[in-house]
Amino acid sequence: MAANDRAAAPGKSGGSSGTEGLMRASLSAVAPGTSLRDGLERVLRGNTGGLIVLGFDKTVESLCTGGFVLDVEFTATRLRELCKLDGGIILDKDITKILRAGVQLVPDSNIPTEETGTRHRTADRVSKQVGFPVVSVSQSMRLIALYVDGQRRVLEDSAAILSRANQALATLERYKLRLDEVAGTLSALEIEDLVTVRDVSAVAQRLEMVRRIATEIAEYVVELGTDGRLLSLQLDELIQGVEPERELVARDYVPEPTAKRSRTVDEALAELDSLSHPELLELPTVAKALGYSGSPETLDSAVSPRGFRLLAKVPRLPGAIIERLVEHFGGLQKLLAASVDDLQTVDGVGEARARSVREGLSRLAESSILERYV
Repeated sequence: MAANDRAAAPGKSGGSSGTEGLMRASLSAVAPGTSLRDGLERVLRGNTGGLIVLGFDKTVESLCTGGFVLDVEFTATRLRELCKLDGGIILDKDITKILRAGVQLVPDSNIPTEETGTRHRTADRVSKQVGFPVVSVSQSMRLIALYVDGQRRVLEDSAAILSRANQALATLERYKLRLDEVAGTLSALEIEDLVTVRDVSAVAQRLEMVRRIATEIAEYVVELGTDGRLLSLQLDELIQGVEPERELVARDYVPEPTAKRSRTVDEALAELDSLSHPELLELPTVAKALGYSGSPETLDSAVSPRGFRLLAKVPRLPGAIIERLVEHFGGLQKLLAASVDDLQTVDGVGEARARSVREGLSRLAESSILERYV
């Protein structure tokens, strides 16, 4: 079995986040290019059904009756031949061994399921009872279904997934262009000290939108397996720097804690992440997630950045030095006004680094203003 197959091997779930992670791992294990997917497609082409449990423990063993104990190396051709026995097949969780074949699986009949076919109903109940993914290959419906802790996912042809993925990629490109525009405007406004809560919220909103579209495309990449390599490269190029920028905006603009209101950067980012799509379209709601009052009037309030975002654009400037500079000067405008001698008073900033910071901020200021007005 290939190394990437082993790395993506599914296991048991644990809570809602565990279910999502298990679904991703399971989709990766059955993606095009894997030995398991090859075997499943052989079963489908052979016009026989199949029921395969991707994991084995005492609970799984207690559901098995009849069949054969094998403990042999997994191959696609063996899976195809063993499915002719018209019984369930048990693999180890790493999908390297076939442990049982031709078994009858008898899950608890009290477990609720909306499936109607015998094989699909059994697959759904087994996945819920044992916590391992179960794959069902339907002979009559000509489809492969993956069951993970109550969730059902039909495995589609790569062409259909690629079509949707390319549409999502085109959407991501448009949103990324708009993000670059509002981020460039924010940089210019920061230099001129004209930033409002509306400007910050617009950038945070676009960053979150781009991030969510990228997450959707990443799911397609997992489903496509080896067919998604080009899509993965395009995605990586488009979202490069988005996650760090999201954190830097929050570090620059999340209000200082007060007696009435206190929100950390991590809490603000988590709040943004939890917003529904309709909520994300409302700038007052985005502003509230960042720690502001959330009233429409607040959007026009002036705010000043601390300087993390622009300092991060200065080449070869370590994060620890950025922290000290922001702590020492307290805001971007004071940093922009600081001389080389002023910068050298910060611990760890020598003359060469001070000149680098001074020149870097000056270049950023010039380029931001030019982009805004030329």
